[in-house]
Amino acid sequence: MNVSSVQTGIARDAVGGLPSSEWTPHRPDRRWEKLEGGIELKVHAPYEPAGDQRSAIPELVEGVQQGERDQVLLGATGTGKTFTMAKIIEATQRPALILAPNKTLAAQLYGEFKSFFPDNAVEYFVSYYDYYQPEAYVPRRDLYIEKESSINEAIDRMRHSATRAILERDDCIIVASVSCIYGIGSVETYTSMTRKLEAGQRIDPREVAKLLVDLQYSRNDMAFQRGSFRMKGDIIDIFPA
Repeated sequence: MNVSSVQTGIARDAVGGLPSSEWTPHRPDRRWEKLEGGIELKVHAPYEPAGDQRSAIPELVEGVQQGERDQVLLGATGTGKTFTMAKIIEATQRPALILAPNKTLAAQLYGEFKSFFPDNAVEYFVSYYDYYQPEAYVPRRDLYIEKESSINEAIDRMRHSATRAILERDDCIIVASVSCIYGIGSVETYTSMTRKLEAGQRIDPREVAKLLVDLQYSRNDMAFQRGSFRMKGDIIDIFPA
């Protein structure tokens, strides 16, 4: 395998030319500890780093540890860049966001990282639209076209799984397309909508039903489907979103 040189540098802020490393991300207080925190990120592969990977991996890891915000790994297709990144994630033990320019490449990277980290939370976050037609008006024909869309429920479930993994685990790797830059809401809003239920806890079923409605679940005793719940006496069945 032949991965070419590594380029590093400190990113500059657009205002004042200050190093962007001085910027501190917003980290809100957590309502409770992560349910699956402390799991180690571990690569499973039948081979070890070879060729230029042996020098590229420690050099990039050192850059991360020294606070470098921008580093570039150069290499042709098939030279082992994905495996190199997997080893860097393992060495730094940090959650990772992998951005791909389109869904096709994101799906490929998701499969590769899933195979490298079978015991960790590798998640997929891309647009859930199979089809999207924005509303439009054609003046020449005096024609109004309504907005129309088709949502892929399987991808929507994977988006929910990715968001949940970020809040519940430390060992998460999110593979996403560039559409993930559009906000899904603040951490505070998302966590305020969560409810903690424990085995053996005594709670009024009507209170649970109210909580589910607040979380935008709908009661459906006949057609039990995703995002709904049904009640039979003091028993509540929930079909997770």
